[in-house]
Amino acid sequence: MADAALKTSTTEARLASLDMPTGGWSQTARKDALSRVIAMGLPERKDEYWRYTRPDSLTQPGAIPAALFHNDESPLFGEVERIKIVFVDGVFDADASDDLTLEGLTIERLAEANTDIHWARDLYGVLETNGQTPVHRPLAALNTAFATDGVLIHVTGKVSKPINLQYHHRSETSDAILHHVIRVDTGAEVTILESGPAAARFNKVMEVDVADQGVFHHVRAQGRDHERRAATHIFTRLGQESVFKSFTLTANGVMTRNECIIELKGDDAVAHVAGACVGDGDFHHDDTVFITHDAVNCESRQVFKKVLRNGATGVFQGKILVKQGAQKTDGYQISQSLLLDEDSQFLAKPELEIYADDVACSHGSTSGAIDETALFYLRSRGIPHGPATDLLTLAFLAEAVDEIEDETLRAEIVDRLAGWLERHRK
Repeated sequence: MADAALKTSTTEARLASLDMPTGGWSQTARKDALSRVIAMGLPERKDEYWRYTRPDSLTQPGAIPAALFHNDESPLFGEVERIKIVFVDGVFDADASDDLTLEGLTIERLAEANTDIHWARDLYGVLETNGQTPVHRPLAALNTAFATDGVLIHVTGKVSKPINLQYHHRSETSDAILHHVIRVDTGAEVTILESGPAAARFNKVMEVDVADQGVFHHVRAQGRDHERRAATHIFTRLGQESVFKSFTLTANGVMTRNECIIELKGDDAVAHVAGACVGDGDFHHDDTVFITHDAVNCESRQVFKKVLRNGATGVFQGKILVKQGAQKTDGYQISQSLLLDEDSQFLAKPELEIYADDVACSHGSTSGAIDETALFYLRSRGIPHGPATDLLTLAFLAEAVDEIEDETLRAEIVDRLAGWLERHRK
């Protein structure tokens, strides 16, 4: 009873700190989401899928102040020809953003799409609601109810440029809630880039609906302000012969929880989710993935690599659910950590739940230190200890980074990883 009362108290305090946007087509979904938050309650450490991660800093009424990080690095993806959509502490910055018109898609802001009829009405909160079963995800429902802005992207053709969502952190107490909805029509293709620390505390949901033969590529980089906290969710539904590929780089951040929930609903669909994180000291990073195979001859891959040092903590919870009738499923899951000292830890919970008999599913999880034999070989060739360790670390992360199909984007991510390793080595 005491635990239930605490959960109710936490939820009530958080809800009292928020104001729900009013008007327009999203009202029904927002009110439904609010009722679900109240029924579920915000997460507590005793909840099954929060046993490795403390949610209190994500659920308390106000954001814990996060110091701003200043650096002279060039903007990530700065050499890529792209459309920039900029948010500062969760507020759209029109002056810093590009013209949002491009052949093959339409882009609108959630805050301005207030008509009674809109294509996003059929998706906003729908995939998030589907993703609440069998695991409750109350922070996502909270987002659907109270998101103040976001983008609505309707992809109708093969888009020539990536769309870059840039998140800037300017206030030490900012508390941003953004919700993006993306529809990829039949045969259409788009690449979405995300970059930046966003806010002191960031709650983001992205709902992605990929129709038959549609292709969705996603490359995300979270950083660099170390004291930031974030809870993100990606909910995806895939049609026949569609493709979804997502990669996330996380460098720094005192608390990050990334959840990815994917439904493969059409035959011959492909879903790849990958992540590479590097953490030092007061760093807690949690990847939680749930992939449901509900069609024939579908492929899924989960590839997650974490490099941890000076007491950092990494978490991976990944599940592959193969429903009855989802024959010819090919599911692969790997989660590995490289612990650069004895103080860091990696906590993993891989799961397979299979109700079909003609499948090929595998999962594995390992933790280890730098290969001393390989390190000795590099040092014997004249490479100092620090750079040799960095080379082996990059080789360890390569399987995850290689999930990025675009060579230019992949090379930039490798450069950022190398830079992080060098700075922290010094």
